[in-house]
Amino acid sequence: MQKHEYDGIIVGAGGAGLMAALHASRGGRVAVLSKLYPTRSHTGAAQGGISAALGNMEPDKPEWHAFDTVKGSDYLADQDAVELMCSLAPEIIIELEHLGLPFDRTPEGKIAQRRFGGHTNNETGKPVMRACHAADRTGHMILQTLYQQCIKQGVEFFDEFQVMDLLLDEKERRVAGVVAYEIATGELHVFHAQAVLFATGGWGRVWEVTSNATSLTGDGTALVWRRGIPLEDMEFFQFHPTGIYKLGILLTEGMRGEGAVLLNDQGERFMERYAPTVKDLASRDVVSRAIYLEIREGRGIGGKNYVYLDLRPETINKYFEKEGAKWPDGSPRRVTKEYLLEKLGDTIGFCRTYLGIDPLEEPVPVQPTAHYAMGGIPTNVHAEVVVDVQNTVFPGLYAAGECACVSVHGANRLGTNSLLDLVVFGKLGGQRMAQFIRQNDPPPLPPNPTARVEEELERLRNGRGKENPAEIREELRRVMMANVGVFRTRELLEGAREKIRELRERYRRARVMDPGRIFNQDLLEAWEVGNMLDIAEVTTVAALARTESRGAHSREDFPERDDENWLKHSLAYRRDDGAIELDYKPVVITKWQPKARVY
Repeated sequence: MQKHEYDGIIVGAGGAGLMAALHASRGGRVAVLSKLYPTRSHTGAAQGGISAALGNMEPDKPEWHAFDTVKGSDYLADQDAVELMCSLAPEIIIELEHLGLPFDRTPEGKIAQRRFGGHTNNETGKPVMRACHAADRTGHMILQTLYQQCIKQGVEFFDEFQVMDLLLDEKERRVAGVVAYEIATGELHVFHAQAVLFATGGWGRVWEVTSNATSLTGDGTALVWRRGIPLEDMEFFQFHPTGIYKLGILLTEGMRGEGAVLLNDQGERFMERYAPTVKDLASRDVVSRAIYLEIREGRGIGGKNYVYLDLRPETINKYFEKEGAKWPDGSPRRVTKEYLLEKLGDTIGFCRTYLGIDPLEEPVPVQPTAHYAMGGIPTNVHAEVVVDVQNTVFPGLYAAGECACVSVHGANRLGTNSLLDLVVFGKLGGQRMAQFIRQNDPPPLPPNPTARVEEELERLRNGRGKENPAEIREELRRVMMANVGVFRTRELLEGAREKIRELRERYRRARVMDPGRIFNQDLLEAWEVGNMLDIAEVTTVAALARTESRGAHSREDFPERDDENWLKHSLAYRRDDGAIELDYKPVVITKWQPKARVY
């Protein structure tokens, strides 16, 4: 065992982790631990843009942005947090620009913006240009920019270190550090610190068809939960409407922002039926459900489980002409192949590489794909973890980004708000961490701090069980896709819960084939299966309890939203015997009372 002393530890090196590290490092020595090399973090996969009401292309207001976010959340977002995020958005975009992020530009030199689903001019109801972008690689540029700034600031990085436990001082009920596994050597490292921030991303790999990288298995969220921290709103997991058929690889909403349309087997632009005002730019839950309904009613392409996304300039221009669409200067809005290649080069490349289809010449088969966790580790607006319905802060523990629940996304996240969430609450969390570090010394480490991790790794390496962790993982992903997907019922959810419990019993008898220590990916992937099982069970139990439909949680046996009984956040606790206990806390409402969502 190796021991390290730091003031603050950041677990995860995506956008939230790097933004937090940049600001926390102003309060003391900070280390970032990541299972990947930082610039391989999943933030780099975010394509279309980051939202802010700059008004560079047409009139816009932070208040409009906040209302769209609340409406998109199906009124489950905490409105104080939403208002804060949207009011800070313009200045944080300027901060990123000054840090070196190469945004696309207007002819006048301003940051360019594009339309995105659910973002509207609140006076007309029409889509508004609010997504600031660097072509279709915005997340990649944020990641590169923040990593360079962290290096400049002297932040220390431990790359390819898998954090496996959170250390607590049980006497003072404070954070004491983390235990990490060095992938290159198989050695355990103890990082002693007075503050820890988790920014470990989501858990889309729990589902069979997903846009998420193989690394997104809910590690940080699961290990915090096993240490007695509740998880909030876990029943809400977003399915993005335009994943590549069967593969799940994401095709950015920016395609529809630039004019692409969804078509069924009859060649109909079917979103005109479901969202007559904004059509293909409705919020993601609305579009995903529409696609499933079209498929269910026999209008999938060739009777199969997909529809077409049509980016061909002739199709886009046909609908622009029909709607009288105009550019901000008043000229008729038209696109060319050259324009689309400039704005969507990476996405067009994905289609050519993975499908052998040129989307400028033929439509692309798409289906909803598991994409984003709205729930997670509960926090306040300073990214401080809270542990009960009274929002009591756990000293020294922070979370930001997709693994956290502020809650600014509620039951459904609007596109481009994820990158905004990362940088706003990563910054606020880093600043609060720096303040905490300056005011506190680290508590003592618990005796034998690596014992829990050693016991689990020993069981997986040298246990007597015969179960294959990879088979357990794939069975889990299949049942979650079939039973805990876009549409849910009590029967499906109960079936999933029973299957997950069966898989958990089998996991106790799991054993890896590779007993070695150096770069043992077999061992790490087996450990990740345990995290996925925890996340899947919490999700299913919370979804079973919520007898309504709201946002991404769509119950066919309870098809209506029930504000009287369910306008509240769920909190899932792990009892000592492993059972899950649910509690609830109210949604914060400041100015927008719930009403029917119409797009």
